[in-house]
Amino acid sequence: MAKIGDIDVGEFPLLLAPMEDVSDPPFRALCKEQGADVVYTEFISSEGLIRDAAKSVMKLDIYEKERPVGIQIFGANLESMLESVEIVEKSGPDIIDINFGCPVKKVVSKGAGAGILKDIDLMVSLTEAMVKHTNLPITVKTRLGWDHDSIKIVEVAERLQDVGCKAISIHGRTRAQMYKGEADWRPIAEVKNNPRMHIPVFGNGDVDTPEKAVKMRDEFGLDGAMIGRASIGYPWFFREVKHFIKTGEHLAPPTMQERLNAARRHLQMAIDWKGDRLGVFETRRHYTNYFKGIPHFKEHRTRMVTSDEAVDVFKAFDLAEAEFGDFQFSR
Repeated sequence: MAKIGDIDVGEFPLLLAPMEDVSDPPFRALCKEQGADVVYTEFISSEGLIRDAAKSVMKLDIYEKERPVGIQIFGANLESMLESVEIVEKSGPDIIDINFGCPVKKVVSKGAGAGILKDIDLMVSLTEAMVKHTNLPITVKTRLGWDHDSIKIVEVAERLQDVGCKAISIHGRTRAQMYKGEADWRPIAEVKNNPRMHIPVFGNGDVDTPEKAVKMRDEFGLDGAMIGRASIGYPWFFREVKHFIKTGEHLAPPTMQERLNAARRHLQMAIDWKGDRLGVFETRRHYTNYFKGIPHFKEHRTRMVTSDEAVDVFKAFDLAEAEFGDFQFSR
């Protein structure tokens, strides 16, 4: 049974990764319903929180039904990070996660995200200061290293644990790889197999089939899987993995009706949360996967992702239902 601090997160938990403009409250709610054990917010800039930037503050919204929920913050300035911890605490999360893994240039160039992998001492001292600054469990998400020649993740994970980090999620790529190539889970297994490690070690990267989640557990011995891209527009991935772990069999894919209902709810929740314009715009990225695998569907998908008014997107769902409501998905 994995525990993050005092929080029991179950046997081989599935965690929804923090993804910018994806892991918002509407999407987290859908993933939670489908079996995600722990969900994380989109990553939030510590500097943005301190400046009271509207977009950063909005990302602090969390809801009771999604617990346990972690708020993820990034930054490289100690004072800013400590101040942001105080702001985050007021939202009442269960966990505060530090992003030491984002490979995006605008984050890395400030020494934050994966940029901090060039300065492991700073990474450790920031974590230690944050642990001392809050009673909430601090967890870390990171990558294997800056590049192939600087992978020291076994040592890094141990040091983070020693200063009070309560769990670590490791993406099986370096910053230099970005999202290219295949994720390498072997160094993550080395972290887990280090006899000095006692906190949960979660694997991340390329878990896009139930078989891979089982492989992460059985062959690599990890404590849980963090799911990112495989869940975008497909919250059912969590229930499919759970079913496969339990039975060794694949669950039937969601029906067209389930997909339409989820898309409608997703859009409505997004509008309720961030208003019409942003609600419409930020749910677009999900529609490709919601309706993946339907032949001759391009016209409907185009309508969904180009309509600027909510009423037109809902109408696009209705038109798709009229034409493809009985479509049978195959595994």
